Amino acid sequence: MRLTAYTDYALRTLMYLAVRPERVATIAEIAATYAISEAHLTKIVHQLGLSGEIATTRGRGGGLRLGKPAETINLGALVRRTEPDMALVACFGDSAGCAIDGACVLSEALREALDAFLAVLDRYSLADLVAPRQRLAALLYLGPP
Repeated sequence: MRLTAYTDYALRTLMYLAVRPERVATIAEIAATYAISEAHLTKIVHQLGLSGEIATTRGRGGGLRLGKPAETINLGALVRRTEPDMALVACFGDSAGCAIDGACVLSEALREALDAFLAVLDRYSLADLVAPRQRLAALLYLGPP
């Protein structure tokens, strides 16, 4: 299974903001740090703002910060919301036309694997991802708290 760039960037943006929650950041700053498109990140930030994970402030001195405590942002829920298609194989959505439908164990094994993948993510919050706060801050050039 491979997560989309959308989910990857959403996670990295939230991690960036969670490392220094007292700080306001800009889309340009986050995009430059991760070397990603500002236009693409703008769409992601907009959706994260609508869902409440990010709070945005316009104008001078404005920017982005976490919209809720990092402990309350669950990875499993975020991935489920940001991934458009969690079907690992075509028959997850529609088994019509499958030559082995009714006797296939593969689809059940893959469904179980996907459930296990999401169950692991459900055990983590954004706060868990930024536990090595000082090392992350240094790598993201955010400086000491």
